[in-house]
Amino acid sequence: MDITRDDILYGELVLKQPVDGPRVNVDTVLLAAYCRVRRGERVLELGAAHGAVALLLAKRYPHASSIEGLEVQNDLWELSKQNAEENGLSDKVTFRQGDLREVRRLYKSQSFDVVVVNPPYDEIDRSRPSPNFREATARHGVACTFEDVAAAVKFLLRNKGRLYLVMRAKRLAEVCSKLTQKGLQPRRLRLVHPKPESDASVFLMEATRSDGIGMLVEPPLFIHGSDGSYTEELLRAYRIGDNLCR
Repeated sequence: MDITRDDILYGELVLKQPVDGPRVNVDTVLLAAYCRVRRGERVLELGAAHGAVALLLAKRYPHASSIEGLEVQNDLWELSKQNAEENGLSDKVTFRQGDLREVRRLYKSQSFDVVVVNPPYDEIDRSRPSPNFREATARHGVACTFEDVAAAVKFLLRNKGRLYLVMRAKRLAEVCSKLTQKGLQPRRLRLVHPKPESDASVFLMEATRSDGIGMLVEPPLFIHGSDGSYTEELLRAYRIGDNLCR
């Protein structure tokens, strides 16, 4: 596997990433900035890849009780451990190799306060998967469906625990439906637009387990302003001392 070594968030992290496979992008950074982690909470990232989101959360929330990442692909799991070591975060973040469809074997029920996931944006029966296996697994759902993700989250979260996710905007109705079928209620929603005059490209969502109903639809987030420059809110997501929580 060919890798690059890249500075992330103005050098806050140095990450090894595969040349061909999942890499840090704007969605990665937005997801980490959208999460809220309270003191003493246990956090799990599903599909952690090379560990970027889990490591960003460790930087943002040093008061978390524990942060763990679960990754099915062995070579990415190895990278995540190397990234934790290189960034001096091995004492705060651990990574486990495993399949999210097998969480009942890997964890006890209701083990986490927060679960974070950037699930595959497409499913195998609706897209043409990348010929690169790492990319196809991360982006095209060859190893799991969103229903698999929702079932894993329902098992892992304690009552009133929180799920944070980012997903392609066209799947919003489907995601809401599949979450509620598993007893997970969407509670906060933020649509992300490339620029003010563009349709939403992705959305950020917070959902809770067994915690009533009712969803707050937050103001949209624009990546670029009308002049093409990055918006101040987007830049906030790239600063460790800031976040997108309202």
